[in-house]
Amino acid sequence: MSEVNAGQHIIADKTLIRTAQITSWILTPFSIPFLAFLVLFLFSYLRIMPIQYKLIVLGIVYCFTILMPTLTIFLFRRINGFAMQELSERKKRYIPFLLTIISYVFCLLMMHKLNIPWYMTGIILAALVVQIICIIVNLKWKLSEHMAGIGGIIGGLISFSELFGYNPVWWLCLFILIAGILGSARIILSHHTLGEVLSGFAIGMICALLVLHPLSNILFRIFLF
Repeated sequence: MSEVNAGQHIIADKTLIRTAQITSWILTPFSIPFLAFLVLFLFSYLRIMPIQYKLIVLGIVYCFTILMPTLTIFLFRRINGFAMQELSERKKRYIPFLLTIISYVFCLLMMHKLNIPWYMTGIILAALVVQIICIIVNLKWKLSEHMAGIGGIIGGLISFSELFGYNPVWWLCLFILIAGILGSARIILSHHTLGEVLSGFAIGMICALLVLHPLSNILFRIFLF
């Protein structure tokens, strides 16, 4: 009986780890800005915008926040012979961070040149600010970029609810649940401690509130225009 229980425990552990890996892969930091735009275009009043316009914006966001960072980090790994797991080490995270920041800067410049409204450009700016803070903090301490991303989503929901005048309670409940699942996944995979998860979440949410909330984003709006 004990051997059966041990076997079931091993299977349960493998299933839990696999689930955590899939969760981390789906909610990678690269996907967060694209997810934010997708939610805006599908579930806010921005859904009335022309489909061509929405596809152009989504295409720009996808290219510069998902495709380009993924490709450049892949090339960086291949050139240096690093395994994916090695990039979770604090000392090897600087170049991937810098490559991502450069790609986000180009995205911001492109959206600014196309005169995309500040509240949409601000999503990329908030993500860029989060990346810069993470690379600075990473000099001394490791943060969870996954949780910074989901924290930014929640900060963005609060900000846009104030800006557009809608009730965000159900969206907040959904993404707080997702944040809890994602944070648990990062801890299960031993990529982060509880402190790193919570601090990453707090930084993401605070940055999104500062950049996007109507009461605090005056300086950032001046920067964007």
